Amino acid sequence: MKFTGTDSYVSTDDLSMAVNAAVALQRPLLIKGEPGTGKTLLAEQVAASLGKPLIQWHIKSTTKAQQGLYEYDAVSRLRDSQLGNEKVNDISNYIKRGKLWEAFAAEEQVVLLIDEIDKADIEFPNDLLVELDRMEFFVYETGETVKALKRPIIIITSNNEKELPDAFLRRCFFHFITFPDRDTMQKIIAVHYPDVSKQLVAEAMEVFFEIRQIPGLKKKPSTSELIDWLKLLMADEIPDEILKNRDASKAIPPLYGALLKNEQDVHLLERLAFMHRRESRG
Repeated sequence: MKFTGTDSYVSTDDLSMAVNAAVALQRPLLIKGEPGTGKTLLAEQVAASLGKPLIQWHIKSTTKAQQGLYEYDAVSRLRDSQLGNEKVNDISNYIKRGKLWEAFAAEEQVVLLIDEIDKADIEFPNDLLVELDRMEFFVYETGETVKALKRPIIIITSNNEKELPDAFLRRCFFHFITFPDRDTMQKIIAVHYPDVSKQLVAEAMEVFFEIRQIPGLKKKPSTSELIDWLKLLMADEIPDEILKNRDASKAIPPLYGALLKNEQDVHLLERLAFMHRRESRG
C-alpha cells in the first residue's frame, strides 16, 4: 500500500515518493521545511492512510535520548524499600517505557513520529544511532534486550534550528518540503475550505505571496497561517474588494495578526507603507 496523500492532506509527488522510498528502504524519513508546512501533520496522515497506529514523541530542549527508550525510577524504589513494599522485589515495576519501547513492543507495525529533533541537545541524534539502526536496545536494570517485533515506520521532523550529525543523516532518507507553489496552495485551501469564494482565495493569496516576497521579513507567513487568515476573513465576512483594491500606502492587510507574528515585521510593513505614501506625494 503506497502513500499518496489523504482527503485532508495534499501531498506532492516528490513528498509521496520520499515517504514510500523510506518505507521500502526501512530507513527513518527525515523531513525538513519551514515551520507551518505540515511536517508534523504528515506523520498523522501517513498513519491514517496506511491504517497504522501512530506513536508521537515530541522533543523539547530538555529531552534526552534515554527517555525514548525507558526511565528507571530509583527514587520510588528506594522509598518503597524503606516502607517495606513488596513491589521492590521486581525491578521492572520501576521501569517506565519510552516511545521507542512502545513502538518496538507493538504487535503491529506503527508509525513513530520523532517531532522537532533539532530542539534537543546536539548529542541527541547520535545517542539514538544504534537503536534506530539495529531496532533493539539493552535494559541494564533488568538485563533484557528489547527488539522491535515489527520495524516501525519512523518519521523525524526538523526545523533546521541546528545541524544534525553526519552519522545520523547517513541513516535517514531525507526530504525537504519546499514551500507550496500557487497551484498546490489552492489545492490545500480547497481541502480545508471547499466552499470558500474563489475570488477571496485569489485575492488573499496575492496578498500572502506579496508579503512573503518582502525583503528583510523576520518570519514569513506559512501555509498554516494563510489557512488561519482565510478562516478569519470568512468569519468576519471581509469583502473581496478590500483585498483587491488594497492601497499600497496602507500595507498592513486586514486581520494581519494571523499572518505577522512579531512587531519587527509589522513595523517593516508600516515603514514600506509610509515610504509609498511619501513617494506618491512626491
